[in-house]
Amino acid sequence: MATLSQPLLFGQAGSGSAGALATDGAASAEGPWRPGPLQDETLGVASVPSQWRGIQGVRGETKSCQTTSIATAEAGTQARKCTDAQVQTEAPVPPAPPAPRPDAPGLLAFLRRVEPAVTRELSRNWQSHAFDGFEVTWTEPQQTVTCLHTLGYPPAQEQGLHVTSVSWNATGSVLACAYGRLDDGDWSTLRSYVCAWNLDRRGLHPRQPWAVVEVPSATMCLAFHPTQPSQIAGGLYSGEVLLWDLGRPEDPLLWRTGLTEDSHADPVCQPPRGETEVGATAVALSSFDPSLFILGTEGGFPLKCSLAAEEAALARMPSSVPLRAPVRFAFSPHGGPVYSVSCSPFHRRRPACPRNLFLSAGTDGHVHLYSMLQAQPLASLRLSPQYLFAVRWSPVRPLVFAAASGEGDVQLFDLQRSSQKPAVSVEQTQDGSPVYCLEFNSQQPQLLAAGDAQGAVKVWRLSSAFTEQGPRETEDLDLLAAEVAT
Repeated sequence: MATLSQPLLFGQAGSGSAGALATDGAASAEGPWRPGPLQDETLGVASVPSQWRGIQGVRGETKSCQTTSIATAEAGTQARKCTDAQVQTEAPVPPAPPAPRPDAPGLLAFLRRVEPAVTRELSRNWQSHAFDGFEVTWTEPQQTVTCLHTLGYPPAQEQGLHVTSVSWNATGSVLACAYGRLDDGDWSTLRSYVCAWNLDRRGLHPRQPWAVVEVPSATMCLAFHPTQPSQIAGGLYSGEVLLWDLGRPEDPLLWRTGLTEDSHADPVCQPPRGETEVGATAVALSSFDPSLFILGTEGGFPLKCSLAAEEAALARMPSSVPLRAPVRFAFSPHGGPVYSVSCSPFHRRRPACPRNLFLSAGTDGHVHLYSMLQAQPLASLRLSPQYLFAVRWSPVRPLVFAAASGEGDVQLFDLQRSSQKPAVSVEQTQDGSPVYCLEFNSQQPQLLAAGDAQGAVKVWRLSSAFTEQGPRETEDLDLLAAEVAT
């Protein structure tokens, strides 16, 4: 239904339609030629059908499309941060009262009076050398020794063999020992062994040596090559000297002297060079002069010898090798055979220097400290009522040495602390059987090896007190060396 407004009709005056309109309602009041009010009129609905749809007809189409799959992912994150802070203030401290002012004229007079004396003493202290080389030690070092390993070869121990010699190789990782006998009896036909343990190997077994060499006679001494870690020489009771290479387990023997007219007629106790008419029981080569060495003898005399000697030796029997007499000087003797000598490894460029010092030990239970420049010992220490079989100078401490006693002890001396008693004495054997040999490890100076009459080798670990030099220790050794009679 639609509502249309009736249009306003205009025409000529006096026409019928205009009069009818004028007379409708209030026409008389409005007057002629004035339109009456507009009115709405309701008319019927008019429908006009679409001609285009009928012409085009009904037509429909279906279309579709599809996109690629959409990837989705889920992710999560969580962050947490905590911070604690606290602030505390202190109660305000009241300012200190002002210090009383000193008597300025009196203070100035005092300073002027003492200044010359103070300046003089400071100058003296500046020029003094009393504290040269002094190092402050805040903690007192502990002189302790602990047993690190106890090594042994059961077949040799079952035969009752002794450890007659020990030696460290050039790298300090391999320790070798010789088995033989040092007591009374004829052991010329006794078979023995040379055994070696590599202490740096994993799974070290104290009763299973890394290398074992069977020897046709009792082995009396042993020494590794100074630069070839696997080569080792041994002196036998039969008088032979043998050289082995432990790196060749199938055939370790490299060289042997054999039993000839030129070989030793007695047991080789330590491999010295040359031959003398006295029984040589020990030898120590100088660390600084390759031609100089010290011999220990059965008669108790330490002898200074030279390889550069040209004088012919008096041989007991003919020899195909020209023999020389190496002895240059004889020192005051021990009360019995000298079983061990050890030269100082420390050097100073002065006439009376530590390189001229050596130690000797013998059956009288004494250790003598000698200078090569005089016959009488600089010091004599009684360490044991029984034999002393070995003495060795520490490779790192000028005033420390170790000794092996016939009572089963290993004794460590520190002359900087005491010249009368050992700093530490450790029990090597529980039954008091002798300790025959010992050696410091020059590459690992905290290790000391000692062999005994029970056929065992013990490796002792030394505390830092025995391996670190104390203040003025070298100077103290210089003082000992300077006590040479003029």
